[in-house]
Amino acid sequence: MARPATPPPKDAEPKQRARNAKPKIERAALKLFIHEGVDAATTREIADKAGVSEGALYRHYKGKDELALSLFMATHNRLSGLLAEALTGPGKLDEKVLAAVTAYCKLADEDFLLFSFHLVSLNRYLPYDKRREDDPVSVTERIIGGLMSAGAIPKGDPALKAAMALGVVMQTGQNKIYNRLPGPLSQHAPAMARAVLAVLKSS
Repeated sequence: MARPATPPPKDAEPKQRARNAKPKIERAALKLFIHEGVDAATTREIADKAGVSEGALYRHYKGKDELALSLFMATHNRLSGLLAEALTGPGKLDEKVLAAVTAYCKLADEDFLLFSFHLVSLNRYLPYDKRREDDPVSVTERIIGGLMSAGAIPKGDPALKAAMALGVVMQTGQNKIYNRLPGPLSQHAPAMARAVLAVLKSS
């Protein structure tokens, strides 16, 4: 006769709920932040939408502001790595640019809610991100400066060229958020890459 299964420890279920609460809180917060704004959303609303207690939210975050900043920086830091990997990889300049734009688009399509929050929150949260070597803009500026020094593109102001190149993909992404572009963002990657290349090669 089979022995009855050993019941789980009494504290296993609360621990499991605690582990599952964080992603639910983050998804609920993203939806509220996008549709209502960070200032309008409350921790109680986030908890209710996530189906958890307000106390569960405070076990993971000090409040909605820390939660919002954490969600923003998760995408911001990942974007830095993707751009650096694509733009310093093998291949010709047009291949590197296409790889970088494609990586950006895939990040958007992979989790469009999180991507949307990052893009629409840049003005709010970039001041919290002190200029550092590995932020997306600094990565792009440094690589463009290197291309100028190597004679691969015309000399100029790397900061200006970076702003113009990033503007191509960011404005396109913003239009996608506002339903002004059809389909996944990735389908527009080749056209965006050509536009970025034109910016880089302009004098």
